[in-house]
Amino acid sequence: MASVFLYHVVGDLTVGKPELVEFAETETVEAAIRAIGESTEGGIAVWKKRSQKNVIENAEMRQQRFVGILNSFDIVAFLAKDDCLADQDKAMKTPVAEVVVPNNSLLKEVDPATRLIDALEMMKQGVKRLLVPKSRGWRVVSKRFSVIYNGKWLKNLDTSGASNANSAASLNRPSSSSTTTIRDKICCLSREDVLRFLIGCLGALAPLPLTPISSLGAINLNYCHIATTQPAIDATRMLPQDLSAVAVVEPASDGQHKIIGEISACKLWKCDYLAAAWALANLSAGQFVMGVEDNITSRSIANLSTSPVAEDSNLANGGSATRPRKFSSRNIGFFSSGTSPSFGASRSMYRGRSAPLTCKTTSSLAAVMAQMLSHRATHVWVTDAENEEILAGVVGYTDILAAVMRQPATTVPEARTA
Repeated sequence: MASVFLYHVVGDLTVGKPELVEFAETETVEAAIRAIGESTEGGIAVWKKRSQKNVIENAEMRQQRFVGILNSFDIVAFLAKDDCLADQDKAMKTPVAEVVVPNNSLLKEVDPATRLIDALEMMKQGVKRLLVPKSRGWRVVSKRFSVIYNGKWLKNLDTSGASNANSAASLNRPSSSSTTTIRDKICCLSREDVLRFLIGCLGALAPLPLTPISSLGAINLNYCHIATTQPAIDATRMLPQDLSAVAVVEPASDGQHKIIGEISACKLWKCDYLAAAWALANLSAGQFVMGVEDNITSRSIANLSTSPVAEDSNLANGGSATRPRKFSSRNIGFFSSGTSPSFGASRSMYRGRSAPLTCKTTSSLAAVMAQMLSHRATHVWVTDAENEEILAGVVGYTDILAAVMRQPATTVPEARTA
């Protein structure tokens, strides 16, 4: 394992990060859609409101208030329900507490002095967000991200003279801040933030970044998939634990899968949510991802209204659009080619915004990481090295972190005696 993981700390990643703004579970779905559009990884953390505003919280109290992470896939699946489609205005005013899937383990609060290796281990085990106090006493020493000096581990001491109760724990283990009152401002780190940091440390990770993902064991073979002929709504019943993505595939002659597209939080991140919900409830998976044109009107498509999120001017005025229009893939935000190609057609016919983000089994780890960051994606589908239509697996944040941490560990220098 590269020493960058042992000598860097979580506090190094908080530079320039804004203070945490909590999204309450009492907020509406409409408000959540706006917040998700400005979020990372297409999802937002949902919180219970504080019961006593004048009481200073510690980490344990904050952890108990955290509900879960709400993403665009969750919202579209909710809006695709029959009762929501029947009364869209009421659905958009629904509190997110009725939509978010409770999962208190997706977030963890750590001290800024927590080693990066410990933070990576937490994320590898399923944590998607890290809360980090932005201590005023935090000082970067020696080099930009160095936290070791003359062979000794340094502590994140509060130089302002605060009591030791508020000083950071030693760097060789996560802090037990659940019993410590935190008065610092809090920021939130996502897995995307960690990946951006790793991209900046590619030299220290050599030769790992140039190694094929197949050689690193980074390809996850347990991906979720749905056939093009199945109802698109079936994708909501097979949501994986880590990736909010389902591949839309066609069976190949040899029993393998040809990837056509995907139904995922990434693709639905900034879409027209009401249009996407209608399509999810009424179309096949293949139609949903490849685009359905305006000339298909036999399903009362003309009665579909524009989503409030799609009309920026109405959003600014706090109103919602009611102008009816025909459904098309452009309404959702997907690519539309003017004709509806058959599912067996070449992928070149429907490349565009609907095309899934893919790499090959021979792609390097650095290339996959760069793809994820440039497209703001949580995953990349992996195709066969010889045939880019054949699906071989998927690579997500957890797979990348596990591959990076699987490398032989470097011995940590012992502290020198005075």
